[in-house]
Amino acid sequence: MTSSSSSPQVRRATILDVAAAAGVSRQTVTRAMNDMPGISASTRERVQQLAAELGYSPSRFAKGLVQGARTSLGLAIPDLTNPYFPAFASSVVEEATQRGWNVVVDDFGHGSGSGLDAVARLGPQVDALVGYLGASSTEAQSMMGRRPVVVLDFPSGQAAGLISFDYAYAAQLALERLKSVRRRRIAYLDADLEGPATTRGLAVAAAAADAGLELTLRRSADSASAAREAVRSMLEHDGRIDGLLVFNDLMAAGALKALHDAGRRVPEDCAVIGMDGIPLGELVTPELTTLSLDLRAVGRAAVDLVDNLISGRLQAGSPDSELVLKHQLVLRQSA
Repeated sequence: MTSSSSSPQVRRATILDVAAAAGVSRQTVTRAMNDMPGISASTRERVQQLAAELGYSPSRFAKGLVQGARTSLGLAIPDLTNPYFPAFASSVVEEATQRGWNVVVDDFGHGSGSGLDAVARLGPQVDALVGYLGASSTEAQSMMGRRPVVVLDFPSGQAAGLISFDYAYAAQLALERLKSVRRRRIAYLDADLEGPATTRGLAVAAAAADAGLELTLRRSADSASAAREAVRSMLEHDGRIDGLLVFNDLMAAGALKALHDAGRRVPEDCAVIGMDGIPLGELVTPELTTLSLDLRAVGRAAVDLVDNLISGRLQAGSPDSELVLKHQLVLRQSA
């Protein structure tokens, strides 16, 4: 494969591109892609192979429609039971709908599903894709061919567009807040995902080292119930912890329950800070201080990036196609 074919391209392949590459008519491509009679088996195989190499796949929504059919955007989400992801998905749908686009959502985080499974399911239906695809981002872009993939929260990916978050800045905000309210025995509860630590966890550890803080590190599954058990165990081991930073708001809700179970007052005995800024934080007691992302801004940035990549206003893989967004510290009752 040449370097040009392995790099994401801006303009998505069309039926005319396949016809030109194969030296056949548009009607022949239509017959080959839909297994219709009237062409030889060798022509059908050749056209389908070229279509795969170019990343062309007839959209489910576009079949039978005249030119000018709506753009179809795929959205790959790892877990719609986590309140963060429905909030993010809603922002993407809102922005895409304002452009007259269709959005097809795939929740791949259950059972044995993976991000690449979602790409395989979405690929035949969409013109571009947005998703939390992690280490699968490079292969996802390869599967989509010329159609742009925008990957969130994995800055080392090789997709057409990348949106990452400045966790070093977020960690600094949180630790400075805990120090300002005189917390000295600070713990961080990370999510037990792939690898020894998450990107957030590494950023928190680095920020603590820079600030000269001794940090207690613990991990749990990414759920409120698992976080509740992890914090309960942490307190049994060291009941002097007076500041707690948590991987996300969902896990922070579990941490608040554990502190309540142990008779620890929040924030008097232990201050708690979550991350993400989902609406759940305003519904728990005490209300959760959090490192908040403007999820409407995240969805708008993702859809804008797709729009600019499809139109050619941005070149895939260019510095302008890589965005870094920052959290803001939202002070509530828990810290």
